[in-house]
Amino acid sequence: DRVGPIHGALVAQTLVDVGHDVTFLTFPEGEASKTRKAWSILTDEMLEAGLGRDCVVVAVGGGVATDLAGFVAATYMRGVPIVQVPTSTLAMIDASVGGKTGVDVRVGKNLVGAFHAPRAVVADTSVLATLDATNRSEGLVEALKHGAILDEAHFTAVVEAGHSLAKSDPDAWAECVAASVRLKADVVAQDEFEAGFRQILNFGHTIGHAIEAAADYRIGHGRAVAYGMIAEARLGERL
Repeated sequence: DRVGPIHGALVAQTLVDVGHDVTFLTFPEGEASKTRKAWSILTDEMLEAGLGRDCVVVAVGGGVATDLAGFVAATYMRGVPIVQVPTSTLAMIDASVGGKTGVDVRVGKNLVGAFHAPRAVVADTSVLATLDATNRSEGLVEALKHGAILDEAHFTAVVEAGHSLAKSDPDAWAECVAASVRLKADVVAQDEFEAGFRQILNFGHTIGHAIEAAADYRIGHGRAVAYGMIAEARLGERL
């Protein structure tokens, strides 16, 4: 409901202008909406609108929208296509890629969900100028994670481009997003359903998710994962 008027309405109108029928749905912003209740409301609204198996879900928003809409698409009519239109650094770099969808439950984060790969991901880095500095920097944590586990040169490039990225330079962000997506996509291609190798992408997330849950999601995902990466790295050194 926050991204809706800023970006969602434009995407919806663009689709209408080229001849598509559009049902425009929103939900309350924030991690508190990544629940089975929100999933139920959205799927009921889709059913009431008469959407069939020929529909496509277009998810416009950050990581919460990416995960929630992905789970809706994975389960509606036993699965309909989804196109991800990420509007945050976190969603562009990580959440929209790889097909992991899901919602949070009382005992933990992302414990109910499905693997449902998007048909396309459309990332326009110029929209990142609408984010505040905290949200932009939180997305960078996932880029640093990709570099730390897979590519030292990418890690160094993200650090060196920090000033341009902090100023939301769309070209710098396009380069950062593309490099991170290539790294993640290579891992996902080798282990789509996380049977083994793909688990390396969870660096920082085991402890990070616990921090988020313990803080009742008052700490952002990027910040929690950053803490998690530090803690897990120290733990790794001790072991």
